[in-house]
Amino acid sequence: MKLAVLGGGNGSYAAVGDLALLGHEVSFWRRDRAQFAPVLESRRITVTNIDGRHEAPIAHVTDDIGSAVRDASLIVIPTPAFAQVDIARALAPHLVDGQVIFLPPGTFGSFVMMREIRQAGCTADVSIAETGTLPWLARKHGPTEVAITIRATRLPTGVFPARNSAHAFEILRTAFPSVEPIEDALAGALMNAGPIIHPPLILMNAGPLEHFDAWDIHNEGTQPSIRRVTDALDNERIAIREAAGYRGEHFPLRDHYTSDRWMYGDAHKRLVDSGDWREKIVLTEHRYMTEDIHYGLAFLVSVADWVGVEAPIARGLLAIASAICDKNLRKGERTLGALGLDGLTPAQMQTLLQEGEVR
Repeated sequence: MKLAVLGGGNGSYAAVGDLALLGHEVSFWRRDRAQFAPVLESRRITVTNIDGRHEAPIAHVTDDIGSAVRDASLIVIPTPAFAQVDIARALAPHLVDGQVIFLPPGTFGSFVMMREIRQAGCTADVSIAETGTLPWLARKHGPTEVAITIRATRLPTGVFPARNSAHAFEILRTAFPSVEPIEDALAGALMNAGPIIHPPLILMNAGPLEHFDAWDIHNEGTQPSIRRVTDALDNERIAIREAAGYRGEHFPLRDHYTSDRWMYGDAHKRLVDSGDWREKIVLTEHRYMTEDIHYGLAFLVSVADWVGVEAPIARGLLAIASAICDKNLRKGERTLGALGLDGLTPAQMQTLLQEGEVR
C-alpha cells in the first residue's frame, strides 16, 4: 500500500522503518529540513529490532507535505498532540476523498484536526482514526537510526466520523493488522495510555528527575506506591468511559505490568531491559508533561466534568502539574470547554461523533 508518515520523532521514525520493511511504499515528510538532511540524503532508515539490524529503504523523502500525501491511502501521524493543529492546516489543501489519517495516539486530535481541515476550506470525505498508544515502543538512536523494542499486539481504535469506520478499518488493517474497532473517536481518546502511565511516573519522581543526570521512570521509578496511584488513576479513566456509555473492553493499564493482554503484550520487562528509557527528563519541557498532562490529562479531567465523575486522582495530579508549570492546566486548549463541546448533551455528542459535522 502507498502511505505517508508525517513527523520527526521516535514514533515517526519507527513507522517509516517498520512499514517500509513490511513492504509498503512509504513517503516520509518532516517539516525541519536541516534536521531531516541525513534522511533526505540517505533515503533509508536503519532499524534495530528483535530480529537484528535492517536497512529500510524509503520510497519518497520530502519536506513538501503535498508531495508526501499525494495518492497515499493512509496518512500516519505519530506526532505529539500539540503538533496536530499545524499539521492539519498544512494538510488541508492536499486531502482527497477516501484518505484515512491515523493518530497513534490522538488525545481527541481526530476532532481537532477535522475541525481545522474544514475551517481551511477542505471538503474531502476523509476519516481520522485514533488509538491508545504508539504501535511501537521505540527510540531514535541517531539521525537515521531507530530501535524498536516491541510492536503493539492490540490497538483499540475509533474513527471520526464513525460512519466511515468500515472503510477506515479496511485501510488501517492493511498496515496495522492489530487494530481493533471500538465505538468512535471519543472511545479511542479515552484509551490513551500516556495520560495514565506518565503523570504519576514523572510527578512522583520529580525529585530524582531534577537531581540525577538520567533516570529510568519505568525501572527504579516504578515502585509499588506509584503503581497504586497509576492503578487508581486508570480506574478513574475506566469509570469515565463507563459514564460516557462505553461498555466494551477498557484495556486496564495494570495488564501492561502483569499479563500479555495489554496493547504491547508482555512488554514491560523488555522496555526496562532495553535501557532506552534511561534518560534526562526536563520536567517542565518533556512531552510527558507538555503532551500527556497539558493535553491528555487535562482532556481526561474535562470529560470527567462532562459525565459527572469525581476523578480525584486525575484532578489532584493535574493540580500538582499546574503548580510545577505555574499554569492553570484545567484551562488547557484540549479540554472539552476549550473545544466548545462541554455544553453538548450525550445525544448531541453521539451525533457529532457519528456524522463528523464540525464548524
